Amino acid sequence: MRTAPRWLAIAALALLLGACGSTPKQAPLDSAARDASLSGPVVETRWNLLLVGTNERLSLPETPFFRISEDGRVSGHDGCNRFTARAELGDNQRIAISDIATTRMACPDSESTERVTAMLENAYRYLIDHDRLVFFGPDSRVLGGWRRAN
Repeated sequence: MRTAPRWLAIAALALLLGACGSTPKQAPLDSAARDASLSGPVVETRWNLLLVGTNERLSLPETPFFRISEDGRVSGHDGCNRFTARAELGDNQRIAISDIATTRMACPDSESTERVTAMLENAYRYLIDHDRLVFFGPDSRVLGGWRRAN
């Protein structure tokens, strides 16, 4: 059995310690955050899928990726279809991705592409470690990891 990469385990531990065991409510971010332009290391960067969960790699026709623009628009590819969405960022690495729309063309592995989309929809917090971005759900579980594109 493979173990989770060390960076992912460290990231998960750091977030769990910061959360102090509480499960936050999934309230929308405040309107001030929605109206301002987005900035930070997650914005204007292409992120390629690395792992689903802590150790699962997907084999898809194209590498899934996403990019968040300064105006909060998200664009990307789930491995088979292009998608668009909206992103909101808040304090303490809070993230909310919503309104995902996709082309939904026939795909040989639609289950995997749906898992990519679900990871984005369920992302509650993120952590960046060097060139890696980890998404966590509202229960502090690791949803998956992304790598900054060169």
